[in-house]
Amino acid sequence: MSNNWLVENLQNALETWNSKLSEIWRLLSESPTEFKGGGIWNVMVNINGTLKAIGYALLVLFFLVGIMRQFHSFAEVKRPEQIFKLFLRFVLAKAAVTWGLELMMAMFKIAQGIIGKIMEASGIGGGGGAYLPSDMIETIEECSFWESIPLWAVTLIGSLLVTVLSFIMILTVYGRFFRLYIYAAIAPIPLSSFAGEETASIGKSFVKSFAAVCLEGTVIVLACIIYSLFASSPPSVDITASAVTQVWTYIGELLFNMLVLVGTIKLSDRVIKEMMGL
Repeated sequence: MSNNWLVENLQNALETWNSKLSEIWRLLSESPTEFKGGGIWNVMVNINGTLKAIGYALLVLFFLVGIMRQFHSFAEVKRPEQIFKLFLRFVLAKAAVTWGLELMMAMFKIAQGIIGKIMEASGIGGGGGAYLPSDMIETIEECSFWESIPLWAVTLIGSLLVTVLSFIMILTVYGRFFRLYIYAAIAPIPLSSFAGEETASIGKSFVKSFAAVCLEGTVIVLACIIYSLFASSPPSVDITASAVTQVWTYIGELLFNMLVLVGTIKLSDRVIKEMMGL
């Protein structure tokens, strides 16, 4: 770490960015059952179990409403093929409510397997990092007091933006875990809608939305990999330019790459939903 305040300020901001990027890389391979020691997941499982009673009640209600809307007379319901069809729908809907959480976790494990394969194929062991080149550090340290005055503004603005982008990025990934927990907790209620033919669209939308949240990780990991490849080639800086120009050019290009990464992560939910036709 340099003793120069300007260099130290930039390095601290980049260290914050690198640490958050590494944390994202770790979180992408972590299950909700393991996140924060599994305490949050245990509470969500308890809530899910409590809501199953409401789910069963709604299941019967949706089933009866579906029968009344689908059939105009009781004679139609008495036909063997209709009885079998209704019985099968009811059994499958009950199974969805009873084992919905297990089925959802199976979907999540499939998505995690895809993420793991992408990580393995990329050959990148971490999220990639951003560092100040040694030449730029020397240039900043050699600046006189008056030359360093405009650098204060550049480094302060650059460091602030890098720090803010770091927290926006990590909060988006944490938000994915929050949505996984919410879906897991309330699952029995929307899944009970499969009991009725006309209400089944609610359950289908729920399952698709949950799958979209699971697959968000694939977009996020791809964005991190692409950013890492960009970051492996540091921004080109004209060493003959003034120190302010060099720092501004470097920080500007660095911020552009960071903005692209953060923007992609923020839009990951929309990208997956568009791919799934939601």
